Amino acid sequence: MMPAMIAHSSDWQTLPVDGAPMRTFVARPDDAAEAPGVLVVQHAGGVDQFVQGMARRLAAAGFVAAAPELYHRQDPAPDEPLERMALLRDDEILADCNAALDFLGAGGRGAAARPAAVVGFCMGGRVTYLLAADSDRLDAAVAFYGGNTKVAWGGGAAPFDRLGEIACPLLGFFGARDANPSPEDRDAIDAELTRHGVEHRFVSFAGAGHAYMDFTNQTRYHTEAAAESWPLTVQFLGQHLGAGS
Repeated sequence: MMPAMIAHSSDWQTLPVDGAPMRTFVARPDDAAEAPGVLVVQHAGGVDQFVQGMARRLAAAGFVAAAPELYHRQDPAPDEPLERMALLRDDEILADCNAALDFLGAGGRGAAARPAAVVGFCMGGRVTYLLAADSDRLDAAVAFYGGNTKVAWGGGAAPFDRLGEIACPLLGFFGARDANPSPEDRDAIDAELTRHGVEHRFVSFAGAGHAYMDFTNQTRYHTEAAAESWPLTVQFLGQHLGAGS
C-alpha cells in the first residue's frame, strides 16, 4: 500500500549566489517546520516540468525540496540543453548547490542542523557525486544515472577522482541499457566506492535506458523502473534524514 500524499505547495524563490540572483523552485509540505531538506539537481533540460514534478513528489513525501536553476549565469543562453550544459563549471555548480543548502537550513552535521540530502538526475547525478564529495553538510545522496563522472567541468578534479571523499550514504540508480553511464561505468564507480569504504547501494534495471524517470519523455520513460525506484528513494531518504512518509 502506498503512503498517503502529504498536502504541499510550491513556488519560485530567488537566492543570492556570488552577488547574482538564482531562481530556485521550492516545494514544501504544508507543515514544513520540522521537515528535512532535499536539494534536487536538474538534468540537462533545466528545472523543467520533470524536475519540478520530482520536487513536488518529495514534498508530498514530507521533505522540503529546492531545485536551483544552474543555468542562471548564462545570458544569453544557447538554445540547446546540451550546449547550455557544456558551459557549466564545477566550482560554480558547487556555489549554487551550497546556496540552496543555505536556504534549506543545512548548516552542518551538528545536533542543531536540519538534516539534508541531495537527489540528482542525469547531469544532476554527476553533480550528486561531486557535491557529496565536496560537502560535509549532507546526510544522504541519491544519484540517478549520473554520467560523465570522469570528466572535470572547468578544471579541478573529476567527480570520479573524488569518490573516496564521500562521507554520507549513497544510493545510485542505473539503466542497464544506458550508454552514459554505461554498465562498465557503473561497475567502475561501484568498485571505487567499495575500495574507499563508502557506504552505498546501486540498483540497476535490465530493461531501462538513460533518463528512465523522465515522465515527460515517453521514449525514455520506463514505467517499471520508475515505479520501483521512487519508493526506494523515499525510504532511503527517510532512513537517513529521520523523516518523510
